[in-house]
Amino acid sequence: MIAKVMDMDDVLRQSLLYDFYGELLTEHQRNVYEEVVQNDLSYSEAAEAFGVSRQGIHELVKRCNKMLEGYESKLHLVERFLRIRGSVQEIQALSTQYEAIEKEVLAQRVLGISEKILEEL
Repeated sequence: MIAKVMDMDDVLRQSLLYDFYGELLTEHQRNVYEEVVQNDLSYSEAAEAFGVSRQGIHELVKRCNKMLEGYESKLHLVERFLRIRGSVQEIQALSTQYEAIEKEVLAQRVLGISEKILEEL
């Protein structure tokens, strides 16, 4: 049996994709996806819980991943969210350096970052 192996980036990406687009899946797809991906139920355990084959669960999760990726490739909401989050983290980092940075320079950098955020929205 081949085990599911994902690194943290994959787990984070799947979680974000589901957070943004999960409501576009059917209720059954959401239930299975949540159990397998978010609650870390094995395909065999999910198959038993939902009364279908292990292969059926595997195919459904694979199809859901493909659908979620397809939504992202069209809408780019996760990509936009990550860029905005990065900009906010830049502002947070600058705020911790408040004493070390000249006020005018700090204001200009924050203004530049905030303009970048507004462009994203």
